[in-house]
Amino acid sequence: MVIFCGGLATRLGAVAQDVPKSMIRIEGRPFLEHQLLFLKEHNVTDIILCVNHLAEKIEEYFGDGKRFGVSIRYSHDGPVPLGPIGALKKAEALLDPMFFIMYGDSYVFVDFQKMYSFFLKQEALAMMTVFKNNDAIDASNIVVQNGMITHVGREHKTSQMVYIDYGVSILRKKALVRVPKDTLYTTVAFFSDLSTRKQLLGYEIKHRFYHIGTPESLEEFRGYAKAHKKNL
Repeated sequence: MVIFCGGLATRLGAVAQDVPKSMIRIEGRPFLEHQLLFLKEHNVTDIILCVNHLAEKIEEYFGDGKRFGVSIRYSHDGPVPLGPIGALKKAEALLDPMFFIMYGDSYVFVDFQKMYSFFLKQEALAMMTVFKNNDAIDASNIVVQNGMITHVGREHKTSQMVYIDYGVSILRKKALVRVPKDTLYTTVAFFSDLSTRKQLLGYEIKHRFYHIGTPESLEEFRGYAKAHKKNL
């Protein structure tokens, strides 16, 4: 599992001024710790963290991951921010032939083993989890037709654009061949290219996700975490 933890969290303002977004405390733990505990419960224990902004604070707290029951390795962007997919390209030498990715600000509800087993039977380069959002959590930006994602991005809004990226994808390593090294590369550009080439499957999740990317969504997850703290 690769988790993107290198963002600047500009939308959170002072809340993330001195700490990475992943280190914002919720119910006494950094958000990333909640993610790691969920992954461990689902037998996902080999973790790569793509880090950049205030990375030392993440490394100081989590170390090699042993005290959390996982194994953590780190990949650093370096002096130039690379965006999620640019950071993934930077970590290429650490990746297995097939691997999961997820965002460092999303709390998701995924059966990873079931998803992995399904993807093994497919030939596409990638599969993205999607949620039928209908603009509720954020603006819907994905079109899915017959199990394939045919459009990624908010331009050219249509009535078919009812899905949103749920926050977890599974990739074959060779999907990174077209990504340039040491270059800023966004998830929209990456997944748009895959969808244009008919190499991006959609995997629908029915349970909504939470994220901490904005002050409003952060408070929403705080409410969820407080109400479900026995399960976190």
